[in-house]
Amino acid sequence: MHLHYTFAAQSFGSDPSSEGGDLNACLPPKEVESECLCLVVLAAGMGSRYGGLKQLDPVGPRGEILLDYSVYDAVAAGFSEVIFIIRKDIEEAFRQTIGDRYRDAFPELKVRYAFQELHDLPEGFTPPVGRTKPWGTGHALLAARRLVQSPFAVINADDYYGASGYRVLQQFLTKASHGSYAMVGYHLKNTLSEHGSVSRGICHSRSDEFLINIIERTTIRRASGKNCIVAEEKDGQIIHLTGEELVSLNFWGFTPDLFVHLEKEFSKFLKDHLHEENQLTAEFYLPSAINNLIKKETASVRLFPTSDPWFGLTYPADLPQVKKALQRMVVNIRATGRI
Repeated sequence: MHLHYTFAAQSFGSDPSSEGGDLNACLPPKEVESECLCLVVLAAGMGSRYGGLKQLDPVGPRGEILLDYSVYDAVAAGFSEVIFIIRKDIEEAFRQTIGDRYRDAFPELKVRYAFQELHDLPEGFTPPVGRTKPWGTGHALLAARRLVQSPFAVINADDYYGASGYRVLQQFLTKASHGSYAMVGYHLKNTLSEHGSVSRGICHSRSDEFLINIIERTTIRRASGKNCIVAEEKDGQIIHLTGEELVSLNFWGFTPDLFVHLEKEFSKFLKDHLHEENQLTAEFYLPSAINNLIKKETASVRLFPTSDPWFGLTYPADLPQVKKALQRMVVNIRATGRI
């Protein structure tokens, strides 16, 4: 079976009879053992610090890109569909680079695309004059709301997460219930760049490993040696971190009911920000929306810690190190037979 391609950009006010149908009609029963799992890949990022279309940079020994490793791990764990969320202006390059290579590699994998677009807003809202930047990761995920019909995982296109997280989420999602979500957390010290600061969501959880909240730290870096990690706040305050903290890298497990809640959160975000000074740059972050759902007790999020390696392309100078790390990983897999 060849891959199936559907290119869709649904608006919030779309006719419920259009492709994807009414959102609530797409939801599974309250509790379901699902055989179909979907991987949603956030690939619409501008890559402003990186300076290029980093999702398509070759990193593997045979020219593989980071997405190849992620999709391979997801398929091996039992995911049978992938939805790439991209921008219209990178569609041609993405189709040629991603679609063609997966047609032969994963003949049973269903591939679809959704587009994050600036004007895809709830009824009654319009972008402020002068805004050119999309609305962040929460808004990007909403682009897939009419396509997702089964429990799904969410990842960033420019991160490699390791294999075990997909297996954990597969087990969690096959028996998922509405409002019961999951996140794979990574130790901060394993997610830093040697070439500049990074943004990370610091996770706080209960003793039973359910998430309490995620605190976004936008400027985290090593200082005065590899064993010193600090976060610098906007007011200049320096927060010292141990490196053992679990952080969010947007590796989530959800059921489709999330989109109902996410639309409400996005509408509230727009009401709160469209008349502020930062209306041209404010972003609707997925972790912030999940924080609100947890606070309202609308959802619970199980936190699954992992010691798997993480590789990411935050800066151009990260590329050689990522290549070396992946080469070592491939050699180890060949030697041990373990992923």
